[in-house]
Amino acid sequence: MTETRGERKERTRRAILDAVLELCEDEPLAALSLRQVAKQVGIVPTAFYRHFDSIEELGLDLVDESFTALRALLKAARTFETPPASDRALFLAVADNSVDALVAHVPRAERHFRFLARERLAGPQAVREAVRHQLELIERELATDIARVPGAGRWSGDDLLILANLLVNAMLSHAEELALASGRPDVVRRVERTARRQLRMALIGALAWDSSR
Repeated sequence: MTETRGERKERTRRAILDAVLELCEDEPLAALSLRQVAKQVGIVPTAFYRHFDSIEELGLDLVDESFTALRALLKAARTFETPPASDRALFLAVADNSVDALVAHVPRAERHFRFLARERLAGPQAVREAVRHQLELIERELATDIARVPGAGRWSGDDLLILANLLVNAMLSHAEELALASGRPDVVRRVERTARRQLRMALIGALAWDSSR
């Protein structure tokens, strides 16, 4: 079957993104040059601009890619056709489902999470801000879902966001650990076990919290 122009363009765009993920295994995004990326893909440097305006814009696309599937998976992890009977059982299920989602998803996107681990703290400002924005979206969605739990009436809006921030940062940290544990099942099991206990402890502990005290 003959490849259409649109398909060819998308294939090249994908190749550029994958090339940057590979190159960023050894050096930060800010250190990459357009020529370096073009050489890795096998295109002339001017062809790069048919897909991206800059290396920084490419980094922003990688941030979006990294979080889109993760946000959907974590949202699904706390969506139940028939919610558990108690707040405690619900929170335990959310903790377990969230860890299961991470363990299943991260191996399919290891380079993306290694990219995030490096660039969210030391990358270009626009990329760092994009990561923060994505994390804030996940936190707000999580806080909104927690607020629907019957026992959540004891928690202020600020406290809900604090809890969500704690949980999201923990999950991101574990996702990055899983991305670095490629090919080491013992490390994956350890990270999974720790993540499950940490999320359970945080959520079950939150049930005893009362913002009015």
